[in-house]
Amino acid sequence: MSDDEINLLKLNGVDIVDTFAEAFPIRAARLLITADRAQWALTAAQVFCGNATSVIACDVEAAIERVLTESETPDGRPGISVLVFAFSTEALGKALQNRVGQCILTCPTTACFNGIPDCPREKRVRVGGAIRYFGDGYQASKKLDGQRFWRIPVMDGEFLIEDEFGTVTGVAGGNLLICGTTGAKALSAAERAVEAICTEPDVALPFPGGIVRSGSKVGSRYPKLKASTNDAYCPTLRGVTRTSLPAGCNAVYEIVIDGLSFERVQSAMKRGLHAAASCEGVLRITSGNYGGKLGKHHFYLRNLL
Repeated sequence: MSDDEINLLKLNGVDIVDTFAEAFPIRAARLLITADRAQWALTAAQVFCGNATSVIACDVEAAIERVLTESETPDGRPGISVLVFAFSTEALGKALQNRVGQCILTCPTTACFNGIPDCPREKRVRVGGAIRYFGDGYQASKKLDGQRFWRIPVMDGEFLIEDEFGTVTGVAGGNLLICGTTGAKALSAAERAVEAICTEPDVALPFPGGIVRSGSKVGSRYPKLKASTNDAYCPTLRGVTRTSLPAGCNAVYEIVIDGLSFERVQSAMKRGLHAAASCEGVLRITSGNYGGKLGKHHFYLRNLL
């Protein structure tokens, strides 16, 4: 796509394509993971979020939301907040059971709490209530403020987990594509954008370090694949495909944003856009969409300037 076919806006001298990011509704949950020491809460969160970049091929999308202080956690210990997203409440519940059981229950000194307490019972998913069977009949439960907790005996003491976790309808697929003169400069701008996005809560960046090198398009010439490389933004394919790269662009990085509401994702995109546009070597910033056919949430870049 040539520059003559698109409308370009400006931010700090950087071209901003007058387009929109297309996102869709998704079920979301928040986990509060605590441990005796901050390093073990972080370890549990990192392992839990493994292989959780895209629901195209993963059971969930998940990422660390923020670090929690002792005053912010239910048991007064260091903690990490994790946001998790899946296409349905049922799929979300199943993934939480599997991932908590394999990645948090197994991690030294951890406990796991529901981070969305104000949720109707019919929209909750059972997590601790399923994992409790690992206790082999030695597990015990207790109710506090109307919520049931399970104490599961393990080799360093007990694993404490809430019976049910709340869910909400979130938004998945907010995105920015940052086009740079070199790989180093494009990556530096993407890193700055990630830092800016992560200053506010209720959003998660599920890809490694919040940044995607392998942006995708829907479909493939291979029938079994749901998605394939976004050839329009691959510098090495500039001469053999209909490119969307501006002149002088040699690298593109994408940032994908999930959140608990439209407003939170929109605010995150704005912070990321302005941070990236302030960096040297950024030629253009745009967003990916599917003509409005995939998702009902449209984030217009012109509204973020």
